[in-house]
Amino acid sequence: MSDDASLGRPEPARIGLFGGSFDPVHRGHVDPIAGVAGELELDIVFFLPTGRPPHKPGRTFVAPARRFAMVEMALLHEQRLVVDDFELDPETPSYTIDTVRHFRERYPRAEIHLIVGMDSYLELTSWRDYEALLSETVLVVLARPGYELIDGELPDPLRRHASTGRRVLAENQLWRISSTRLRLELGRGDRPGEEVMAPSVLRYCRKYELYR
Repeated sequence: MSDDASLGRPEPARIGLFGGSFDPVHRGHVDPIAGVAGELELDIVFFLPTGRPPHKPGRTFVAPARRFAMVEMALLHEQRLVVDDFELDPETPSYTIDTVRHFRERYPRAEIHLIVGMDSYLELTSWRDYEALLSETVLVVLARPGYELIDGELPDPLRRHASTGRRVLAENQLWRISSTRLRLELGRGDRPGEEVMAPSVLRYCRKYELYR
């Protein structure tokens, strides 16, 4: 039985998965996903803070529990967006194919939409078991500043997959803000505005001096 069924909620038919380090989470993460959820009529989208991103070796992150808390606060007013702790273990690298199969077991009848940025999509053939990701999910690609999609220049597996109709190019607003920039601003003691970060997340960062 899924968590939703145990709470008396109908099991979702269409779910989204959106992973990242979220260090820290900002509106450039939240707003495009809220838009995608509406555009594609997704019942629920799971944000998956990654405890140990395998593609960022050697980088130091704020503790996973802190990043989880920030995402939870950022999503409080988004009914269809929730945070999940499946990838949160800091000792184990998080591979997307394992996450997809976890949610497939949890929601066996749901259609899974894997949401990735254009930058990640262009590197997808370097991911573990990427062929399985292409066959087991609907791939939703978010626009990213500085990245352009030219189907004719894609690797053959991505070009073939695009022709199946199981790739969706989202029409999301481009956000010029990044977590890297926010870490620098917070480290200097700057105060990003509400148009960039949820006030509760900003207060949390400042209270615990997460980036000082």
